[in-house]
Amino acid sequence: MSPTFTAWTVLALPLAGTILLALGGRGWRGVGAGIVGTATIALAFVFSVLTLIGLLDRDAEGGRQIASSLWTYASSGGVEVRMEILVDPLSVIMLLVVTGVSTLIHLYSLAYMRGDEGYPRFFAYLNFFVFSMLLLVLAGNFFLLIAGWAFVGAASYMLISYWYRRTTATAAGIKAFVINVVGDVGLVLGAILLLRHTGTVDFLETFAAAEDTFAGSGSGSEGSLTVALLLLMIGAFAKSAQLPLHTWLADAMEGPTPVSSLIHAATMVTAGVYLIARLNPLMELAPTAQVVGAVIGLLTLLVAGTIGLTQTDLKRVIAYSTMSQIGYMIMAVSAGAYVAGMFHLTTHAFFKAMLFMAAGSLIAAMAGEQSLDRMRGFRKAMPFTYGAFVIGGLALAGVPPFSGFFSKDEILAAMAGEGGWMWILVIGGYLGAFLTAIYTWRMIFRAFWGPPCPEAQELEDGRLYHAPDHRNPATGELEDTHVGFPGPEHHIAERALPMRIAMGGLAVLASVGGLLGIPKVLTPMEDFLLDPVFAERGLHHPSDTIIVVGMVVGTLIAVAGIYVAYVIWGRPAQEGRESTAISSGWQERFPRLHRLFVNKWWFDELIHATIVAPARWLGRFFHDTFDRLVVGAGLVGGTTGTVRGASALVRRMQSGYLRGYSAVLLAGLAAVLVYFLAQS
Repeated sequence: MSPTFTAWTVLALPLAGTILLALGGRGWRGVGAGIVGTATIALAFVFSVLTLIGLLDRDAEGGRQIASSLWTYASSGGVEVRMEILVDPLSVIMLLVVTGVSTLIHLYSLAYMRGDEGYPRFFAYLNFFVFSMLLLVLAGNFFLLIAGWAFVGAASYMLISYWYRRTTATAAGIKAFVINVVGDVGLVLGAILLLRHTGTVDFLETFAAAEDTFAGSGSGSEGSLTVALLLLMIGAFAKSAQLPLHTWLADAMEGPTPVSSLIHAATMVTAGVYLIARLNPLMELAPTAQVVGAVIGLLTLLVAGTIGLTQTDLKRVIAYSTMSQIGYMIMAVSAGAYVAGMFHLTTHAFFKAMLFMAAGSLIAAMAGEQSLDRMRGFRKAMPFTYGAFVIGGLALAGVPPFSGFFSKDEILAAMAGEGGWMWILVIGGYLGAFLTAIYTWRMIFRAFWGPPCPEAQELEDGRLYHAPDHRNPATGELEDTHVGFPGPEHHIAERALPMRIAMGGLAVLASVGGLLGIPKVLTPMEDFLLDPVFAERGLHHPSDTIIVVGMVVGTLIAVAGIYVAYVIWGRPAQEGRESTAISSGWQERFPRLHRLFVNKWWFDELIHATIVAPARWLGRFFHDTFDRLVVGAGLVGGTTGTVRGASALVRRMQSGYLRGYSAVLLAGLAAVLVYFLAQS
């Protein structure tokens, strides 16, 4: 089978699953919908592997970049828009990550969402989400890219708002959708600007024309390329939750935990990283765009790291860690460290999906409660979940030999090897790594160490209980807040076999996935990606000295961060004391800084004051004032009044008497005679 045939099959399988689950509706019984949804994604992963094998069989020089078109969608003015995919090492790596991790998330959802009323609907949404992401990464032109981009946004809205009876969930879904539409506008405008200069929407044709069009023409079009890339990067920043379009990400935690895992690990937030990596031939011609992207990535990873230090919602801590890690990736692919950025995307998918799954297991044990202030002492009660958290925490913090250590250090080593202004990125990256280690292990120490909370104690004692009903405090009505495992089974979350298989598989990958980045071990990602996707573009390979020194520094920083977290939260918990005394001391010493972090740098308030509130005021003005006085009473009202008065006059003249009509006719003739007599 050719790589293009297997790639089209990968794209078709989740779409078929979506249609099948949607048409089946409530006719599905038990776990049937989950099995169908999971099987389609698992088959898509199998065909992704076949695509990789088919691509490896081809010659590295020119044979590993294949475009396949089914038909021409539109042709106008010499521009053809084809239903076309592009199969190359970059898209294949994304296929493997998306389908592989998504398969495990679907498997996890089989147990986690069991008993939910919308079980078939949930898996239909998941399949559609995966299809949308696969369309995005396989797109061979900007037209299909934009289509997949929009589909991902729509799917995220449906999944975040899945528990639509909760007002917070629907509000979070709307917020995510609106912010991503802002990014969509930038994406479309950037694509149009590139089309204007290159005359094509096809990726390969655009890249081929870029050198002459933007660099060698001497027409001053280099500025247009920079503007186009900055517009495209707005789309990337919105999808990947980068400053200042990041505020939707934490609110998206209102969706079910498998949704959080899917969005953060394998699909939506990685789309921006993929886009910038895909546009690498253009990025190399626009240094200004590279600097902007790298700086935004650096600022995002630092801001997210500081926010993560103060959050008490378990899932939101992990969400801000995603935002921070995506900042590393955006910084890497913007600065030219393309392979390192994609390597970190891959390893991050492993440990971040596992962390969200483990968090879901813990939240299920807490009957839906997500606050770290309520969690304590689950280390003995939930050993499997604790082990998953430890492995994920070590990988996220960058401790060797776990996967995050290799990928994160490769990014920083590549920039250190380049030197110059990139040392700012390196120093900022190490500071972000220190913050990452602190907030990650703060989360672990608070949730798992110390004397057990009542829920953990009941688990240790082997007692079960029914989860309390959740009611809206305003209306008193029941809210659909349940997270799977209804009734007493809230307390045996980690014992479900599908959840154990999914978390266990990701734990293995998080532990050994870093081998992909070590030369001469397995199949080096660098050799596979460099030709032909990145060719000789990007940063130079750092020296062995920089690599070794970087690894040592990275390890010391990670260990130091974990030690700080241990002193503040781990040691008191181990001694059976509350850790609030030490952390409260820091809060009292730096109150303004703490308020800044706990209020998330007031980005939501700033956006509300500068954009949302003025837009609402303008809307009210047009509705209450302009529409009523100018449009209603003036333009529309005045015109309708004039017509109404004229028609009333004409109606009165239509009396039906012949003598009246004759009088009007004679008066008209007399007026005509008087006119002509006056002219003579």
